[in-house]
Amino acid sequence: MQTNLADFIRDTPQGQEADSILRACVHCGFCNATCPTYQLLGDELDGPRGRIYQIKSVLEGAPVTEETRDHLDRCLTCRSCESTCPSGVQYGRLVDIGREVVEAKVPRSLPARALRWLLRQVLSHPARFAFLLGLGRLFRPLLPRVLKDVVPLARPAGTWPAPRHPRRIVIAGGCVQPSLAPDIDSAAARVLDAIGISAESVSIGCCGAVSYHLNAQAEGLDTARLAIDRLCAALDAGAEGIVVSASGCASFVVEYAHHLSGDPAYAVKATQVTSALIDLTSLLSREAAAFDRALAHSLARSPAKPEAIAFHSPCTLQHGMKNKGNVERLLTVAGFRTTVVADSHLCCGSAGTYSMLQPALSATLKANKLAALEAGGPSRIATANIGCLTHLAGGAKRPVEHWIELIAERLGV
Repeated sequence: MQTNLADFIRDTPQGQEADSILRACVHCGFCNATCPTYQLLGDELDGPRGRIYQIKSVLEGAPVTEETRDHLDRCLTCRSCESTCPSGVQYGRLVDIGREVVEAKVPRSLPARALRWLLRQVLSHPARFAFLLGLGRLFRPLLPRVLKDVVPLARPAGTWPAPRHPRRIVIAGGCVQPSLAPDIDSAAARVLDAIGISAESVSIGCCGAVSYHLNAQAEGLDTARLAIDRLCAALDAGAEGIVVSASGCASFVVEYAHHLSGDPAYAVKATQVTSALIDLTSLLSREAAAFDRALAHSLARSPAKPEAIAFHSPCTLQHGMKNKGNVERLLTVAGFRTTVVADSHLCCGSAGTYSMLQPALSATLKANKLAALEAGGPSRIATANIGCLTHLAGGAKRPVEHWIELIAERLGV
């Protein structure tokens, strides 16, 4: 694709990156076939190819309208188009650049800005979120059904094993998961303990993704710097790697090195964190011998009952982290039977704050995803991201859990 970027952005780092991404696009349209919003709305401008052309026009100096902003807002940033694209177009990075420029040229109304500010001020701060969630749970019996679905019941925290192994790893605690589902990280710690690795919990707060993807990029990167400082301190103290159990957070942490490559104070530290990030499925696969021994020991004590599990692979896992099929393989090794899920590449509609900013589209995607997940008659639904888990649990007929909780259960830990 030929480009002629306008003077205001041509020679900036964002402009150079956008130009490179745009030139990789061959306008084939394969991306539209796997775009959730294009499938729902049937509008070229609500598909990746159309959005790429809109961003190109904006960066070349064309007038920007609220309609342009709306089309970009309706994008889930699920990055399914990236998995489909034969040219390797990095659409997720391009849409972040485009949204930042459009936001500056077409400011939102005061109520819209206030809502986004409120989301950043609550979701990015664990203590604030925990307090408001506690209030919601306190008054949950009095809430109408539609609000009850967004205020999940409290989940048990589970036990965190004491350190006892020479090998140590960091489990990074994020912003909302510790309050919504505290057993996820403790289940991961118990599984790692069972294979000979002690896990240390390091609270990093928000990884920065919430603010960054709400067009407060500078704020998001400042938040990321705080997380990097805490994680580097743990690595310097001897931890061999970092585990982030929420794929939404992990997919942003893995891009720290890219986002902070131009920061002389943090470029090296960001690369250190990104390099130390270990996907939990990859870690368990790497430690297959120890995992198999622990599993065999547990099954000898308590034989597993056949159970069908529907796995929802979050977009951040399969499209962002390029990790597809590994969770299902581990569940199968652990004795579960994973059901076939139609259109498993499609987003569930959670997408960070999308369910709050685009509720109608999000609700349709959620209904479609739950129908696909429940069609195979599973006893439970598993996923790998706290946002997807909470979103789906609000309407599911079956329990929704993180896959590592099922592995911990099967290991008897």
